[in-house]
Amino acid sequence: MNANRISRINIDDSAIPPASAMVIQERKVAIYDLLEENNFDLPGRDGQPAPTGPYALLLAIRDGRLVFDISTEGGEKVGEFHLSLGPFRQVVKDYFQICASYYDAVKTMPPAQIEAIDMARRGIHNEGARTLQERLEGKAEVDTYTARRLFTLICALIPQG
Repeated sequence: MNANRISRINIDDSAIPPASAMVIQERKVAIYDLLEENNFDLPGRDGQPAPTGPYALLLAIRDGRLVFDISTEGGEKVGEFHLSLGPFRQVVKDYFQICASYYDAVKTMPPAQIEAIDMARRGIHNEGARTLQERLEGKAEVDTYTARRLFTLICALIPQG
């Protein structure tokens, strides 16, 4: 099994409004999917190689920033970085809107229209994953699959409103 991966994810949502039952379920599914398969590699710092994984990841939103707090499975802290939510705001907003359209379409529209909305939803999801990969550059390396799953989890962390 790949050592450069996330093996445990915890969410610190103490600084955001309480999540609905639906959002809690979305988080559980996103975490499950992410833990099933992911690639997460930390670069070395100051000429030293990064500790090898697997890693435990604590995700939080603090002071309007997305926090990645990373440790080894044994609990040794190996890194923490904070990402501005600004670059994610529009793509997350678009993603929430297209998801709402998709759920409405499933109830009433023919399959061809549902498929078109789903393709748009996937495109926005991919855009969010690319944004995350760009924001993680130099901090952590993730493949597209992992970035997509992490973006889903980030969306489930950001309060809709």
